[in-house]
Amino acid sequence: MRALAIGATGMLAQQLNVEVISNNIANLSTSGFKRQRAEFQDLLYQNLRRVGSESSSAGTIVPTGIQVGAGVKAAAVYRISEQGNISVTDNPLDLAISGKGMFQVQLPDGTTGYTRAGALQLDATGQIVTSDGYPITPAITVPEDAIDVTVNAAGQVLVKVDGQTDLSNLGQIQLATFPNQAGLEAIGDNLLIETPASGSPTTGNPQDAGYGKLVQGSLETSNVNIVSEITDLITAQRAYEMNSRVIRSADDMLTTISQMR
Repeated sequence: MRALAIGATGMLAQQLNVEVISNNIANLSTSGFKRQRAEFQDLLYQNLRRVGSESSSAGTIVPTGIQVGAGVKAAAVYRISEQGNISVTDNPLDLAISGKGMFQVQLPDGTTGYTRAGALQLDATGQIVTSDGYPITPAITVPEDAIDVTVNAAGQVLVKVDGQTDLSNLGQIQLATFPNQAGLEAIGDNLLIETPASGSPTTGNPQDAGYGKLVQGSLETSNVNIVSEITDLITAQRAYEMNSRVIRSADDMLTTISQMR
């Protein structure tokens, strides 16, 4: 009986859906996190009576036919890159991106990672790094005698040194954009890496055309909408229950058949 297998595919699909939703909810407070959505596709169909086939020697055509589907499968889990809220932290090295773009981070293997999480810090040498100690690219080092650090909306890092009136420009923070940001691969630790699907990065300064601006002393929150997630979770749970009911009904039908004399 096909209903058993079809119901099973539905339960597996909703299980994945719940897992994606649970990951969104778990990262509700993760800076720069972008929520994900699961997409599904129907499986192949068995043609019991092919649509468009001739039904008689007079050339009459079967208008609809009979096709029975085999269930559902997961097609994609895509990332929604809409802007998160800007949360004020008053930490001078917390940087939020308002608009398009991602920070570039040099990973330990020499490759470049990308992130929207702007909770930056200084390492032992004064270099600006992520919370895992990975330096941002281009590298910027704050001198030990600096008494104030300012990052303007255009990404320029300015410091005031004790005894000096004018601010010194230490460097420029650049942002990266991709033709298909949803094609980036998440590797954990708020980091994404380039893939063939994402396309190659294009770098530019904040506030340039096509790039967002930086907001110092703030962090971008996740773009998870908890009301939407809970609604989706309830819908997925009901769909899972309905699929299990299909399997139970198919089992009852098989029991009826086996008890026939």
